[in-house]
Amino acid sequence: MCLAGNGPILKRMETTRSLTNQLLIAMPGMQDPNFASTVTLICEHNADGALGIIINRPLDLKLGGLFEQLDLGSEDEEIVNAPVLAGGPVGVERGFVLHDSTTDYENSLSISNDIRLTVSRDIIDDIAGGNGPDKCLVALGYAGWSAGQLEDEILANSWINVPATASLVFDIPFSDRWAEAAESLGIDLSRMGPEAGHA
Repeated sequence: MCLAGNGPILKRMETTRSLTNQLLIAMPGMQDPNFASTVTLICEHNADGALGIIINRPLDLKLGGLFEQLDLGSEDEEIVNAPVLAGGPVGVERGFVLHDSTTDYENSLSISNDIRLTVSRDIIDDIAGGNGPDKCLVALGYAGWSAGQLEDEILANSWINVPATASLVFDIPFSDRWAEAAESLGIDLSRMGPEAGHA
């Protein structure tokens, strides 16, 4: 790592509040179809940008289909029939697993005390074999923002954010997550127009 000229970077990191472990709730006026009515868990956010996983866009693909592509089998019907999520428009050929903290893996990123992100194949093997985490979501693709982009989008009223909870990430039905996440802030999205702004 080059340390020369790092003053401005350090200053920016001090003035930018990390949005890691926040849920981004798309505002009703979101024009990008990739993100309309989505809830995105921010897994990493720093001066270089942000990475998130959309947690309310199930695909037609089930875990059983993913297992078949990886030459895996599973006897657990509930696991086989669990949906795979569209995690975002970037890297859609890559798999990401959001899971609880009951199990740690070598390539796990700790998002909070209760939520991890793992990208290694061993967690998929464990899930198929019935030895995976108690709660998990498997997603293809992710959402990514360059340095300062996410902050600019929030200032432009594209998103509101709320602290993530394991319940919102793992337990609430997919179809209810957008409204439920906003309601945790006391906001009724059905009563908001597309041009809503900051007070």
